[in-house]
Amino acid sequence: MATIVHLKLEDYVEMVQHARNVAPIEDCGLLGGTIDGDEKRVEKVFYLTNTDHSAEHFSLDPKEQFAAVKELRAAGWQLLGNWHSHPATPSRPSEEDKRLAFDSAASYFILSLAGGEPVLNSFHVDKEKHVTKEDLRIH
Repeated sequence: MATIVHLKLEDYVEMVQHARNVAPIEDCGLLGGTIDGDEKRVEKVFYLTNTDHSAEHFSLDPKEQFAAVKELRAAGWQLLGNWHSHPATPSRPSEEDKRLAFDSAASYFILSLAGGEPVLNSFHVDKEKHVTKEDLRIH
């Protein structure tokens, strides 16, 4: 059964605005929330610095990453995965994204700003690097 991921509309709107503000650099961060069976609920989107300052790849700032995980754990949440933007390419994992997807339990959000309308998708990448699209519901 496919994982269903819930994201609040206001978080989606904020992600798009934040990603547009840092473009053409890839925006990035972590997702904290709850897991109930096959459903994940994003409670907070964490915005982290892309230490690569690149339009084609990202690295999360380790200090910010540690602080975000500490905050989400203090709130009783789990680390659901991470997110990043693709300022000029579609919302699908690049070969590098797949190669760097080490956690097969994580959700990987990719927000594309290419074209007119932003597109956000959530992906699962298994240990063999097979990608499946998750059922992302924004409400």
